[in-house]
Amino acid sequence: MLACYRIMRQPEIEVAFLLNMLTETGECSLSHCLPADLLQDQAKALGIPILQRSASRKEYEGEFKKAIVYLKQLGIKAGVFGDIDLQPHRDWIERVCREMEITPLFPLWDEKRESMLEEFIAAGFKSRIVVTDATVLGEEWLGCEIDKDFIKKMKALPHIDACGEKGEFHTFVYDGPGFKSPVAFHGQEHRLIEKHWVLNLSAGIGQEAQK
Repeated sequence: MLACYRIMRQPEIEVAFLLNMLTETGECSLSHCLPADLLQDQAKALGIPILQRSASRKEYEGEFKKAIVYLKQLGIKAGVFGDIDLQPHRDWIERVCREMEITPLFPLWDEKRESMLEEFIAAGFKSRIVVTDATVLGEEWLGCEIDKDFIKKMKALPHIDACGEKGEFHTFVYDGPGFKSPVAFHGQEHRLIEKHWVLNLSAGIGQEAQK
């Protein structure tokens, strides 16, 4: 979200679409386990159309490229990516974008973690942890708000990337600059799926129910 926010503040660039890759069944996002309809609500709140495509991990690149072909037909010339410093991820993105003849943009590349978190929070974004790697973070972190207190907690855990860059945790942004209104959601059930703790979210009910 911070990567998108920085790009949206550049008047010469229009963020015209959000691209979301779902699981094979199309029920939820591939890495964050977020319901497809909740992500649609997020896009509506931002006022940006969302393109969703289903794929297995094996078929991911092929389906991702098909989505890019479609977007290029609508005039898209670049893609925004939130990677910070995982070079293999950037190498893959740059290769795919080169093959598809679009420009990759990395607004957060090589930035300092704490400064990004401070910028994110100061801007007014609201986000909660929805998935953790169970080998490094317990289920008690599910639902944790990304705020100043969170930064303090991360400082006490130097082995954890404060932005979850290595997959330690994933988040859901439900409000902030550009949102017409907060995204309504609820969820209290915790599930353990393939060594990951997952907060089972649903769209349509106010996030206050989760507090």
